[in-house]
Amino acid sequence: VRILRMLAQAVKLQYIIVETETDALILENSLIKQLNPKYNILLRDDKTYPYIYIDERQEFPRFELTRKIIKGKNILYYGPFPNGGKILLDTLYEVFPLVQKKSCIKAGKACLFYQIKKCLAPCEGKITKEQYYEMIQKAKKAITKRSILIEALKEKMTKLALHERYEEAGKLRDNIKSIEKLTINNNLDFKSLDNIDIFAVVNGDNEIHKGVVVKLFMREGKIISSSFSTFRGVDIYDKNEAYKQTLLEFYTNESPQIAKTILVAEDFEDKEELSTLLSERFSKKITIHHPLKGQKAKLTSLAIKNAHEILKQKDREEIEPKIAELFELDNTPYRVESFDNSHMMGVATVGAMVVWDEGQWQKSSYRRYALSAKDEYGQMREMLSRRIESFKKNALPDLWILDGGETLRRLAIKLLDEVNITLDVIAIAKEKLDNKAHRAKGASKDIIYTKESVFELQTTDKRLQWVQRQRDEAHRFAIAYHQKKKRKEDTKNALLQKKGIGPATIKKLLNYFGTFEAINDATFEEISVATSSKIAKSLKT
Repeated sequence: VRILRMLAQAVKLQYIIVETETDALILENSLIKQLNPKYNILLRDDKTYPYIYIDERQEFPRFELTRKIIKGKNILYYGPFPNGGKILLDTLYEVFPLVQKKSCIKAGKACLFYQIKKCLAPCEGKITKEQYYEMIQKAKKAITKRSILIEALKEKMTKLALHERYEEAGKLRDNIKSIEKLTINNNLDFKSLDNIDIFAVVNGDNEIHKGVVVKLFMREGKIISSSFSTFRGVDIYDKNEAYKQTLLEFYTNESPQIAKTILVAEDFEDKEELSTLLSERFSKKITIHHPLKGQKAKLTSLAIKNAHEILKQKDREEIEPKIAELFELDNTPYRVESFDNSHMMGVATVGAMVVWDEGQWQKSSYRRYALSAKDEYGQMREMLSRRIESFKKNALPDLWILDGGETLRRLAIKLLDEVNITLDVIAIAKEKLDNKAHRAKGASKDIIYTKESVFELQTTDKRLQWVQRQRDEAHRFAIAYHQKKKRKEDTKNALLQKKGIGPATIKKLLNYFGTFEAINDATFEEISVATSSKIAKSLKT
């Protein structure tokens, strides 16, 4: 059917004679890349995903992240890692004290990493090449068998917690969660299998509902990483063309690694010819197999399951580039931080930051702020200043979204300018109807403030809804924290009132000490100075 439809729309037919079927496959793939024909899938290339690699030709090799593939003997690659590659690399260096800076080896002088016990200084001969090589082998094993890293991190986390270094322990806890997510969860036992690459292609309905290619990478019986590419859905889907094009585009001459066995979720016509081509390209026997039963069939089923799950998440056009174009942002907002505050007549004043990263909420990065400022401007200043201070530990986002107007947007720019940081900032102000801010879908006519203009978009505009969604999540998170804090303060308030302390005195104590905890920790003399000895006696007896 596909060929008939193509011929019906063709204006002319041109053909090129080549020597072999392998040559025909190479030429076909080249023409598809050049001409982008309508009835071939157009993959969004995922070769920009980073790999972890190690060049063992070096005297003291080290692990690095790279997006550029260099062919060579004794250069090993692990990945690709759409997410979590940097965390995995950082964790390797947290667990194994390997060389982290090339310059130290050249200079022959130890650096800060040696002083903080994160390197054993082979540059100064404090460890032999043999000892260093043994540590490298353990680290290589840990990349694929990640339980080694997780157990080491848990041990460090426990020690930090015992020493009340809770922030550092929390960071290790987050790293553990990230590493656990790198491996696709499944209940299947693949110990008998070795190195296998698995591919599944699922077509979408149209350009909006995209198709997806899922790739799983198994090493030593463990699925160590996965990636996916999306493509514009095609009306006439041909699985032979889809799988052929997918494999040819993925396994180029620059590919860092290829398993001897490639599993595909569907059988296709040119499978044998493609096996021959890849075998010639990589100078080893490559087998492409469509399993019908057993463990390998379970692997392809797992790939298909992941493909359908991704399609559920990708059932809309990617909106972030459109946001960047409309608001003339410097960066496409793939990582967004949104801010809002909440209080009740100055009581239990809090702020909240939520994070949107690559199309989903990254709740591990959410932050709550207990604020002391009395007005909205001061509260936003306090919250943003604290976030800017944490830039030293956490990477910058692509965009800030503030719940407020142009005044707050200008405040954010001013605070960023003071520390020489350039960051896109927009603000969204809620229209008020009947003195109430209507946040319900389609009910509010919000104004969006950017560096270039002011926007009042239609309530049906997907771009407005995207910004509203960020704002509403920040608002929800802020309110939840405010309510929790207020309940806690109300409880403490009630306890003071039971001791005969009236509301006016409680307010006076809070103004003096700042928090209920500080009131509780204050001495008899301190409370006497703030109020009276009678009040102090009531609280301390």
